Amino acid sequence: MKLHFYFARKFLWIFLGLMTVFLLLQVLIDLIEQLRKLGESEASFSDILGLTLLNTPEGINKLLPLVMILATVALFIGLARSSELVVTRAVGRSGLKTLIAPIVVALIVGGLAVTTFNPIVAATSKRYHELYQMYRSGTADVLSISSEGLWLRQGGPEGQTVIRAGAANAQATVLYDVTFIAYARDGGPLKRIEAREAEIGDGHWVLHGAKVWPLTGGLNPEANATRHDRLELPSTLTYERIRDSFGNPNAISVWDLPAYIAQLEQAGFSARRHTVWLQMELARPLFLMAMVLIGAAFTMRHVRLGGTGVAVLVSLLLGFGLHYVRNFAQILGENGQIPVLLAAWAPPLAALLLGSGLLLHTEDG
Repeated sequence: MKLHFYFARKFLWIFLGLMTVFLLLQVLIDLIEQLRKLGESEASFSDILGLTLLNTPEGINKLLPLVMILATVALFIGLARSSELVVTRAVGRSGLKTLIAPIVVALIVGGLAVTTFNPIVAATSKRYHELYQMYRSGTADVLSISSEGLWLRQGGPEGQTVIRAGAANAQATVLYDVTFIAYARDGGPLKRIEAREAEIGDGHWVLHGAKVWPLTGGLNPEANATRHDRLELPSTLTYERIRDSFGNPNAISVWDLPAYIAQLEQAGFSARRHTVWLQMELARPLFLMAMVLIGAAFTMRHVRLGGTGVAVLVSLLLGFGLHYVRNFAQILGENGQIPVLLAAWAPPLAALLLGSGLLLHTEDG
């Protein structure tokens, strides 16, 4: 048991050290990128630095599989060079038992990444996109899904507009049972518009079956209301911005995703992308364990046998390949070409089986 704790502690320290290095690199590279993007805006250096720190957790979350396989490679190369792995085998302990501690650490890290780090990433990612849009365009567009339907807020030179839709098509290009309430820059309401449907265009909304009530002082709204078969309204929103606002599942905590998926489906949107993301997050611990097995399969050998550099390169290339296969399966799942569970769980399970097979072949011939 003490030996397991020793290997687990050693592996954890290597993992944390590599994570710190990647964290610093992520902050430095992203800070340069944010300065390039927002150099001409009114944002100060402290604002851009804060924006960079908000974007860092999302980047680190994507690098977890890479850090895990690098930590595994570093652990077993270190054990081989110090002959600790040879001594462990000499006392009768199987090399496969040495993997128990790193696998348990990977499972714990994966569990914490899903249950604890994921909500942090969701909160910081959402705040990052809000602030980035504010610094970039000077306005903040907000979207939320509730049991009452879809709520939007768009900004412009003339003021803010709040939009509520009872339902929408799956592509979010057409909203149904829509209400627009326009506000002046000082906050007072200007007009209310209700329409049968509204279609987002290039810089404008196209409303069909619309009725407009003026809300300025001294006017009777109903007496001065007008009807329009077709009405165009300026908009700072685009289809891509609407889609990205509710279509980016990593901005939602894994704890809130089931309820959010139900609200999306109730509002008439396709929740397949969020369902795939939820299942892939739940499968993340298995994928991290697979990275440990892949890294160990090529490095649990004595350095005197030679070919260590080639073995490390092959393990990293195989890890990257499995990572891209996982991303490709995610795309297929989001497009509906393969079932959700197959897209989310097949890559990590296949990686686990591949790593186990390589290890059994290496250790037991």
